[in-house]
Amino acid sequence: MRTCPSCGTENPTGFLFCGRCGSPLAEAAPERRKTVTVLFCDVTGSTALGERLETEAVREVMLRYFDEMRVAIEHHSGTVEKFIGDAVVAVFGVPVAHEDDALRAVRAATEMLGRLEALNDEFDSRFGSRIGLRIGINTGEVVAGDPGAAEAFVSGDTVNVAARLEQTARAGEVLLGDLTYRLVREAVTAEAVEGLALKGKEKPVPAYRLVNVAADGGPARGGAASVLVGRREELDALGRELAAAVAENTCRLVTVLGEPGIGKSRLTREFLDSSEPRARVLTGRCLSYGEGITYWALGEIVREAAGIGSDEAAAVARERIESLLVGTEEAEAVSALLVQALGLERGSGATGEIAWAARRLFEALARVRRRSMHGRAGRDRSCASSGCRRQTRRA
Repeated sequence: MRTCPSCGTENPTGFLFCGRCGSPLAEAAPERRKTVTVLFCDVTGSTALGERLETEAVREVMLRYFDEMRVAIEHHSGTVEKFIGDAVVAVFGVPVAHEDDALRAVRAATEMLGRLEALNDEFDSRFGSRIGLRIGINTGEVVAGDPGAAEAFVSGDTVNVAARLEQTARAGEVLLGDLTYRLVREAVTAEAVEGLALKGKEKPVPAYRLVNVAADGGPARGGAASVLVGRREELDALGRELAAAVAENTCRLVTVLGEPGIGKSRLTREFLDSSEPRARVLTGRCLSYGEGITYWALGEIVREAAGIGSDEAAAVARERIESLLVGTEEAEAVSALLVQALGLERGSGATGEIAWAARRLFEALARVRRRSMHGRAGRDRSCASSGCRRQTRRA
């Protein structure tokens, strides 16, 4: 016989769910230490709302609010730990951890604020009232229990600090803990706030006010702040592959493998920064989650190559892609398929057709690059044969 952990009813062997309350009969997961990101959000103005509206109307408002917040949190793979009054507590990293849990929490907070704006328009038209939302996010170690248990499943100082950050935030504001900010700083814009004197803390706690987060949650590419040490062998191997691609006029595929956190992205950035004088570098990334991201990496590359902004219309994108395909017979067909891959137009382009279009674009870019390099080499040879000496002056 198995005893239900929720209601205590004994169930026959082989039952997966309690015959009385329907709760899972699986054994509770053992408690363990985990690094997670905790999100606290709370409604401002709910007390005044209760004074102006009937109890049934307040309940309807809060249920709609909870439903929308849950959707936003779960969309970014967070787990709602509990609802407390008009507050929501969510955890990112339990039961499944992701390398970008902190960024997922920040993106969830941004979506929550956006959903609240739409809700407020509805509440204003129906009840003549609006509510506010304040959010605190903190990352750190917790003791995590079974997410399926009908009780709090994370505990520790990280949770307490997240709650204090939420209490300190103003309506419409998101405050980030120090570790959260350090994990997401390449993908967000945030302002440092004066150290917070939080209850139970001896020293002021650093915090950051979220200003903006990249729409795709991706880090902006840029040079590293420190010198790369101890990766000369790997850089040389990548350099040899690039040299072979140039010499043989063929494509080369290189995959960088390694455990999370050992510096794969750092190594790649270092190599790309050193390669730009010898090659044109176009970068595309695969997002870890989301909707409509099948061709995200290709889309980023095409946008960068053609100078297509995130808010450009399909007609503008098609024109700019075609400008890169001058002299290509299939320019119109290629641009039409790539605009579909960017998600700017609907179409019936199959995977193979879009791959063909991408290849045609890259071939056109390679031809332009080759002509440019040959022309530069010819000018250098001409200067050398005529005895020309270039002079440079230090600015």
